[in-house]
Amino acid sequence: QVQLVESGGGKVQAGGSLRLSCTASGRTLSSNGMGWFRQVAGKEREFVAAITWISSTYYGDSVKGRFTISRDNAKNTVYLQMNSLKPEDTAVYYCAGRTGRESIYYRSSYTYWGQGTQVTVSS
Repeated sequence: QVQLVESGGGKVQAGGSLRLSCTASGRTLSSNGMGWFRQVAGKEREFVAAITWISSTYYGDSVKGRFTISRDNAKNTVYLQMNSLKPEDTAVYYCAGRTGRESIYYRSSYTYWGQGTQVTVSS
């Protein structure tokens, strides 16, 4: 059974930075795409960023140029570096492991999900 555990969330002022981490246990996910999604209460879970097994990266339009996704396969860990944070980035951030063949932007292509970590950006 794969478990994903996120860490690094917290409260920050607008313009600040946070780095989220997601560590997998149970099996290696080095050959899987990994993604980050975020969700605000009452809204759909939104694609943030993804990285393939060969480290190609993809970003949602609202975070391009500010967020960077990376992975360390030796540590079975994926990171999301978030810079120039804005109040609208406030959400619960979820890490996900991809096994499906649908678009990397789609929630449905991800099988494994973490419990989420709260990010709050104040103005």
